[in-house]
Amino acid sequence: MADSFKKGALVRVNRKAYVGSLEAAASAPEPPAYLLEGPGEVLLVNETHAQLRFRKPVPDVWLRLDQLEPYAGT
Repeated sequence: MADSFKKGALVRVNRKAYVGSLEAAASAPEPPAYLLEGPGEVLLVNETHAQLRFRKPVPDVWLRLDQLEPYAGT
């Protein structure tokens, strides 16, 4: 699955995959809009997770690859 996202790729978080996850439980009860709207830029990828940076003054986050989807833009 690590091949599905490479450094520099733009992604957003899939709501269905994120809500109810361990990562969501460690955050606010409702996910911030920027997570679900994107884009977040992939900084690093390992076997199961990607480090993301958003164009907001927020910390970088690590999320599971199965919680991410390509950013299609609007």
